[in-house]
Amino acid sequence: MYRLFISHSWKYSDAYDKVSSMLTQGGINYYNHSVPKDDPIHTNGTDKQLYDAIEAKIKGCSCLIILAGVYSTYSKWINIEIELANKYSKPIIAIEPWDSERTSSVVKNNATRVVGWNSSSLCKAIKELA
Repeated sequence: MYRLFISHSWKYSDAYDKVSSMLTQGGINYYNHSVPKDDPIHTNGTDKQLYDAIEAKIKGCSCLIILAGVYSTYSKWINIEIELANKYSKPIIAIEPWDSERTSSVVKNNATRVVGWNSSSLCKAIKELA
């Protein structure tokens, strides 16, 4: 079983759901280290509490999966996730969004591997890196 942290913004939960679906389609059995949507830290916690929760989740995962959309460049939390992944030597798999003309150079420059928006390339990267 793989221990995966799927970076996401709950504002864009459809992308998170699609990544989860790709993992299932690819036969990846995984434990989800992402901070759950129903965790009160998202809405009622402080930045420090969310940082600590993300750090604990990343510390115990095998690898991070981050969507490399342009919005990622401007997310302070994705930058923190990248920093924590590097701190704990966790591989980062960046997924280039389907039909995207612009992607986040911040995510791609920090990625161990950049894959396309498809189940087979994502699952192959997980099997090789996690």
